[in-house]
Amino acid sequence: MIIIEKSGKTIDEAVEAALIELGASKDEVEIEVINEGKRGILGLGAEEARVKVSMEENPLKKAENYVSSILKSFGIDAVLKSSYEDETVNIEIVGDSEEVGKVIGRRGDTLDALQYLTSLVVNKGEENYIRVTIDTENYRGKREETLKKLAKRMAGIVSRNRKSVTLEPMNPNERRIIHSTLQEYKNITTYSTGKDPNRCIVITTKKKEYGSDYVSKYRYNRKENEIEGV
Repeated sequence: MIIIEKSGKTIDEAVEAALIELGASKDEVEIEVINEGKRGILGLGAEEARVKVSMEENPLKKAENYVSSILKSFGIDAVLKSSYEDETVNIEIVGDSEEVGKVIGRRGDTLDALQYLTSLVVNKGEENYIRVTIDTENYRGKREETLKKLAKRMAGIVSRNRKSVTLEPMNPNERRIIHSTLQEYKNITTYSTGKDPNRCIVITTKKKEYGSDYVSKYRYNRKENEIEGV
């Protein structure tokens, strides 16, 4: 629940100021008049009208408010295109390429951090988990395509040379893209090694039909939804 108080020359003016700050319409809020205000005589004894306006937060509004506040603190002028369906909040940050590029950061680190923190804000006090995705300049789509091409290229190298290749550290979502891309390869397997944020994927050749050597060397990490070396 968000509660704010606003003043104005009239009740309508005070309410309008509150609605603008909340980014809400009149039917989305509850209004309590604290002071109806007085006009006074010749400007003497005048009092402004004051209202208390409250609004229930929904997941989309919480996400929008938080992301907007972060962008404002960065001095980034951008527009949010948002939607909420199937327990998922989707936010696209739209603006000047150079400006919104600051939100992406190195290899998407800043964008991932913003998405993670927004998820914490959105899910606070919620009974069911709500997924949050934040993107700008179609970065995530481009990054996914880049990772798929990298996975296939490295798999080709491993297959030819019969030597394992260790990729650069990646976050869980990026590792899942690599695992998924190569899971249908008959002679290639992948597993993860190390600890975040330096956790890496190793691409290697499969042992004979998942024999005893394979079973002893790899194990399934249910929490990370991936294969890891042991």
